[in-house]
Amino acid sequence: MDRRSFLKRATALGMAATLPKVLLGTSLVEQVAESQSSGEKFWACLMHLSFNFAGQIKLYGGLRTEFEPDMAVWNAAIDRMAKNHVNMLFINLDDSVAWHSHPEISLAHSWTHEQLRAQLTKIRKAGIEPIPMFNFSTTHDAWLGKYSKMVSSAKYYEVCADLIAEAIALFDTPRFIHFGMDEERIDYQLSDYIVIRQQETWWADLYFYIGEAMKRGVRPCVWADYVWHHPDDFFKMMPKSVVQCNWWYTEKFSINDVAIRSYLDLAREGYDVMATGSFDQENPKSIGNTVKFCSEHIDGNHLLGFMQTFWKPTIETYRVPILQGIDLIGAARSEYENKRRTKV
Repeated sequence: MDRRSFLKRATALGMAATLPKVLLGTSLVEQVAESQSSGEKFWACLMHLSFNFAGQIKLYGGLRTEFEPDMAVWNAAIDRMAKNHVNMLFINLDDSVAWHSHPEISLAHSWTHEQLRAQLTKIRKAGIEPIPMFNFSTTHDAWLGKYSKMVSSAKYYEVCADLIAEAIALFDTPRFIHFGMDEERIDYQLSDYIVIRQQETWWADLYFYIGEAMKRGVRPCVWADYVWHHPDDFFKMMPKSVVQCNWWYTEKFSINDVAIRSYLDLAREGYDVMATGSFDQENPKSIGNTVKFCSEHIDGNHLLGFMQTFWKPTIETYRVPILQGIDLIGAARSEYENKRRTKV
């Protein structure tokens, strides 16, 4: 089934009520897409206000009940990003903002609107563009509390729509918003409550999230691993308006790895990509090798940039690897730009 057929079927089955009108006019789906024709790239990091997104959260100390980040570590990370010419920051919000629309989700001592806006101002003054992020994958949605057990219901859609709208307003209509959507498989949920959406249900919910962003003029991003497991469906159904954050966290890049092949497939099909590496497992070459591989194999117009991840709570225990990870993307940017200057 392709996207057009799915939308017709959704309308016939009464599912269209959950899909924003912007998606029902399929010509609009592509209008948010924009190529990075200037040659300038986004050099991004991902930081966590909340760690309650973690799959199998019991393995990570259990659900947090209070706002966790250490402000000294947060501030040090922002300063280090500025020094390394990082120009974009994805902020994993989830339950760590005092949401006006759904305060029942928020952790104790969460950032108020005023506190978040003050941080966004500071980040922008440092030359960094802040981007909101939620993870709505059922593997990563423990932060939604009781609503994580109401997936795909009318109440669930109401809550998600409210949070998306509130985040977009707080960030003053950002360029992007990230919806996660990775690892929604049983092998990631074996230690706890299991919820998995498949096929039409997965796509209907994805279309709901991205429609909520697009009707507000914000471009959606998702993790790209759905294409690893369902390439045929992906290329029939995934709008090119959605930025694909494909990820690979080891240091070796082999065409035998499905994630690496997916970089090539995404490029061939004309999707915009934010290539993602990590420094979460003593893998210092991950982001540098990601930059090297993707800059050699992906059309520059569709390679929007690169993202460095740490997958650690923003606390003193992880200050050193977080700052080291930031230095690594800074070094990768320097090497990339030196090569560009040499070619010129």
